[in-house]
Amino acid sequence: MLSLPVSVRIYVAREAVDLRKAFDGLCAITRDVFVQARSIHGPRFVFFNRRRDRIKLLLWERNGFWLLYERLERGTFEVLTKAASSEEAHIEIDGRRLRLLLDGVDTKSSRFRRHFACDVRIADRSRRDGSDDQPATRSATC
Repeated sequence: MLSLPVSVRIYVAREAVDLRKAFDGLCAITRDVFVQARSIHGPRFVFFNRRRDRIKLLLWERNGFWLLYERLERGTFEVLTKAASSEEAHIEIDGRRLRLLLDGVDTKSSRFRRHFACDVRIADRSRRDGSDDQPATRSATC
């Protein structure tokens, strides 16, 4: 099971990668391709093959790398696109989109709903000052 914290940065290579490469080969690509990712200790790196039916994830965890590999028996992974004017070698996505990508959900036709915050009023019944006025309230966001 792959669980990713919200704060993690995920970089997806735009170009196809030879997935015969192992840890060292993919680490070399991350140094060359992902120059803007200053440290390889935090972000996750995602690589696809040319047919887009295989994916490798390179993850750093405390004292070493994890290399996760998935091969689809049927179908392909979604082609991630960004603005056509962008000439970056990678696309940055969040953990939710990676999870949807791995589950086979087409994120082009789906959309994320905006989260909202609402005020919740909680009556403070612990006040015992003898006044029968309105109970004190505290506000919180949901």
